[in-house]
Amino acid sequence: MRTVLMVAEKPSLAQSIAKILSRGNMSSRKGLNGACSVHEYSGSFMGQGAHFKMTSVCGHVMTLDFIGKYNSWDKVDPAELFSKAPTEKKEANPKLTMVKFLQVEGRGCDCIVLWLDCDKEGENICFEVLDAVLPVMNKPRGTERTIYRAKFSSITDTDICNAMNHLGEPNRNEALSVDARQELDLRIGCAFTRFQTKYFQGKYGNLDSSLISFGPCQTPTLGFCVERHDKIQSFKPETYWVLQAKVNPEKESSLTLDWDRVRVFDREVAQMFLNITKMAKEAKVESVSKKEKVKQRPLALNTVEMLRVASAALGMGPQHAMQIAERLYTQGYISYPRTETTHYPENFDLKGCLRQQANNPYWAETVKTLLSEGINRPRKGHDAGDHPPITPMRAATEAELGGDGWRLYEYITRHFIATVSADCKYLQTTISFSIGPERFTCVGKVVTSPDCFFSHIPFPF
Repeated sequence: MRTVLMVAEKPSLAQSIAKILSRGNMSSRKGLNGACSVHEYSGSFMGQGAHFKMTSVCGHVMTLDFIGKYNSWDKVDPAELFSKAPTEKKEANPKLTMVKFLQVEGRGCDCIVLWLDCDKEGENICFEVLDAVLPVMNKPRGTERTIYRAKFSSITDTDICNAMNHLGEPNRNEALSVDARQELDLRIGCAFTRFQTKYFQGKYGNLDSSLISFGPCQTPTLGFCVERHDKIQSFKPETYWVLQAKVNPEKESSLTLDWDRVRVFDREVAQMFLNITKMAKEAKVESVSKKEKVKQRPLALNTVEMLRVASAALGMGPQHAMQIAERLYTQGYISYPRTETTHYPENFDLKGCLRQQANNPYWAETVKTLLSEGINRPRKGHDAGDHPPITPMRAATEAELGGDGWRLYEYITRHFIATVSADCKYLQTTISFSIGPERFTCVGKVVTSPDCFFSHIPFPF
């Protein structure tokens, strides 16, 4: 019987994946570092009996740093950090003793299956894990394959079992691209941090110049924020006046009309228009036009749009929203929440995801109608080649998730249902009025497609 070591990126992921693959028939114990558990069960691997050990890391195992002598600010010219200074890999969190923990669990194993997140950072962590465990694993017999990579985008029975049945290999080129990015971040960040900290020391009395950090990504972003802040601070508001009229076609109803001139910046001119308009006792309808319009169903959901709506409509900051999304992902409620893709793959099981929502009282009627009458093909979005769009993967209730977890899940689910619903068709009526010599307009919209799902969703599509 072979022993198979399986490694995930987080302890919670390891537990969820092991629970699915073992069908709940597993034993669990704490690892020697106290942070990662090991879940063990028996099964079949590549047609042979196997003993599985599922565990995890806690993000990156290793970090990049300069060798000791280049850490002295006084003895090293910051310019040397760009070329001369050699780097070395160190444990990212020495207190976790992650390398020793992996070696203890990997000793005597015959194969390893890497369940790290399916992005470039995950590929990089794959090789960090391999560097730690390969020296202590059993040597392969001949050309026997011992290293496997699982590709998955959600923590559901279907996705995890499918990943286990179609194991691939880790991508070294993607891992090396992360190594290159880490080295660039280290060299540029450290060199400029040291240079500007030394340069500004003592130049401004009220500036805490003990450390003025520079980040290759964060610093340009800070520049955009400062530029926008300066524009806001230097903006000088200018007072303007608006005419607003109300007409009462019926005793119990009224219409608010918009002034065609929009606004004026001279109070005396505004007063003149007001006086002229008030002399008229009635508003005369000059024209009525009707036009049918269509608001397209939304594109499939990616991370940027999710965070935008969470901030604008749900009152959640991006960091808080992402933390909730990651929790929903590890619990199996949604697919991987970090994606740039807004296009579903051709083989994506849209109906299967929709069936999961058929009993939710908030949208069950809409879902059942879509399933019986046929779903609409999602709009063609952008395929970034990373992960499918963010999608609800199993049903949930407000009692299960509670608070912000439910609110974000509800939005993600409504957005998904909207992507396969009919476009929103509506009739726009524009009425032009004259009150004395001045013109006013009233615009009204009425939804004409009763099967449109997202026309009434309280989110800013």
